[in-house]
Order: sequence, then structure tokens, then C-alpha cells
Amino acid sequence: MSEVLSGKIREKTGKVATKEVRRDGKIPAVLYGLKDNFSFSVCPNNLSDILKAQGQNSLIDLDLEGDKKRKVLLKDYQSHPLRERWVHVDFLEVDTTKMVKVSVNVNLIGKSAGEKMGGLVNQVIKVLHIECLPADIPQFVEVDITSVELGQVLHVSDLSLPDKVKILHKPSDAIVSVYLEKTKEDKPEGIADEEGESEDKPGEPAVKADSTKKES
Repeated sequence: MSEVLSGKIREKTGKVATKEVRRDGKIPAVLYGLKDNFSFSVCPNNLSDILKAQGQNSLIDLDLEGDKKRKVLLKDYQSHPLRERWVHVDFLEVDTTKMVKVSVNVNLIGKSAGEKMGGLVNQVIKVLHIECLPADIPQFVEVDITSVELGQVLHVSDLSLPDKVKILHKPSDAIVSVYLEKTKEDKPEGIADEEGESEDKPGEPAVKADSTKKES
């Protein structure tokens, strides 16, 4: 389901014009259309409500004064470095019958079996690149890691996504791993300490450090 975003086409562009838009409480925006590009302004509350309800990959009905209604996706944005407000937003017009390439967040759920044994979780891929029709874009991808053991790696091939969604990564790419961090390396057996005596007593096996290596 598409959400409606209302706006107004801007005749003036440039730094002075965009500052005036912000002073009026609007967001300066640019549309990269299928056949044309132009500048416009939108209400920040209207845009925020849409993204909160549907997510950043929402399929939006852009309704501008004096223009036809268009299907768009949020392409890029700039936010204020200190204040919670939009500075500039870019939208991409899409053909709903053609595939688009987008990026979606990867959210890990659950606590892995390896964590319960003192392991650390290493999320290698946090953003997944996919291709699908605009109406089939998932807002995020959930990966359940509860069964992941120490030393185990989940790969892209382990993901379960709808057939309509094509993953643009290699199947062998790692999504997440759980490893035991190596904190200390014991001296090899037979190496003398400062007093000239071996650390290992005769007849006793040397205590080996955990040899599990961090996986990337």
C-alpha cells in the first residue's frame, strides 16, 4: 500500500532558495523522474509519518501541485548534524512493473547459543542489497541467530527470502558469525621462564590457550 506525500514544485533553486524553504518549515527536495528531474518542497511531518508507518523503503505516492501523481522511493537524504531535522531529500520515480535495486537493513533476533557460552557475535553484513519489484521491497530482513553455535557462520545462502526478491550478494558471503575471543597466548611447552626453569612440570601436560580464531 502506498502512502501519499504532498508537495509543491519549486521554481527557484540554489542556496538562497533552499534556505527560504527551510525558513518556511518545509524540506527542499529533488525528484529524479523517469523522464524529467525537478525541485520541490514537502512537509517534514508528512514525510516522517510515512517513514515511521511504512519504513525507509516505503513506496510513496508523490502528489505535487500542478503535476501528475507519481510512485517514488526515498533515494537519499541529509539531516542536520546537531538537530533532529531534515536538510534535503532526494526521491526516485519508479515504474512499478520494473525491478529496482535497493538496500535493506539486516536485523539480528534472538541470543545465539554461542553467546551463552561466552562467544561474541560479529555481524558482517548489516545492509543487504536486493532486487525486486517496488511493491515487493521488504522493509528489513530478520535473521534468527538463536541456534548459532561457537565457531559457526551463517551465510547469504542460509537466508530465506520470498522468491520475488533476488539477493545481489554471493551465496558464500558471511552474514554473521559467533566466535570466542582469544585473550592470552600461553608460552610453548619447554620454554624456560626468567629463573631458567620450564613452566611445565615433568609428567604434566601443558595448558594450551584456546585456539579458536576470530572469523570475519
